Amino acid sequence: MERNQDSKFEETFLPVTSIGSGVGIAVLPDIYCYTDKIVNLVLVGNPNELDDFVLIDTGMPKSADEIKEMVEERFGEGALPKAIVLTHGHFDHVGSVAELLEEWEIPVYAHELEIPYLTGKLDYPPGDPNVDRGLVAKMSPMFPNHGIDISAHVQMLPADGTVPNMPNWKWVHTPGHTPGHISLFREQDRALIVGDAFVTVKQESLYKVMTQTQEISGPPKYYTTDWDAAFESVKKLEALKPQVAVTGHGLPMSGEELAENLNYLVEHFAEIGRPDSGKYVN
Repeated sequence: MERNQDSKFEETFLPVTSIGSGVGIAVLPDIYCYTDKIVNLVLVGNPNELDDFVLIDTGMPKSADEIKEMVEERFGEGALPKAIVLTHGHFDHVGSVAELLEEWEIPVYAHELEIPYLTGKLDYPPGDPNVDRGLVAKMSPMFPNHGIDISAHVQMLPADGTVPNMPNWKWVHTPGHTPGHISLFREQDRALIVGDAFVTVKQESLYKVMTQTQEISGPPKYYTTDWDAAFESVKKLEALKPQVAVTGHGLPMSGEELAENLNYLVEHFAEIGRPDSGKYVN
């Protein structure tokens, strides 16, 4: 793999972090949520099984060493994921994937519609600063929007909804934030790994991002380009009646709190989920 694949990421300084950065939460015995600055990545697997786990998303640029250290703290020295699964390809979810793959010779799985952004063929639309008055939204045009090229490793997720190396899990197509965005669901305990289909922090607000103030919200507004699809995806996930949800941004949510908030988001999506205006709104 060539080093310049993520060079644009490496040249980008993003002065955004949160009080939760560097903190891991054991959401369930085999689900571990770790916050890298402002974004969550997830380890799925029992910590006493050294090489039987999967990494969901790869955080921010320049975080590869931190991620490897976190993995070894959770699973032991020399631990290696069986695979990486990407919910989507935005910079804060794939920021360290190319650097990790220089050492980890493992497959990466993503939805078919996300593959062009992961093989250097397409770039994402730039962030829209006009969707919200929050400072993160205003900074969003400065965020990287280019695709990356990990062609040697990336594969399409199976069409039957199964997830390689993740028995009992199914992937759910939840477009809107990106065309090939996915979430992951396990029926037996109704565990949901959301990605950015909805989040539990107002991601457009710098203050709320930094303090990790918990608040149900739709997908990050500045990067979402298909709002009708985004609403359908939220309804699809609410219909699964998850018992615990790990989102791409914000603290995990569970139980009655999750059920009430997710139902509220569905019923009030036009007011709290979808921006009033913006270049991707209509």
